[in-house]
Amino acid sequence: MQDDAQNALRVVEQAIGEPRAPKKTVLRFSERKKNPAAVALGKLGGFKGGHARAAKLSPKERREIAQRAAKARWAKEKKS
Repeated sequence: MQDDAQNALRVVEQAIGEPRAPKKTVLRFSERKKNPAAVALGKLGGFKGGHARAAKLSPKERREIAQRAAKARWAKEKKS
């Protein structure tokens, strides 16, 4: 089933005898090629990230950070 716009396009294409240009193919994120240099850089420290930082913090510092984060979350207005 075609909507009005699709039907109008089909009528115009038949009238002028030319089909419209085909749609441009868009690659999905998973189909894109990754830059090997960027992948290597990410593996140097990207996987460590928060775990390494948390290991360096004292329990008191971690607790203070968590409390600030919780207050920030609860301070946000709820969207209805």
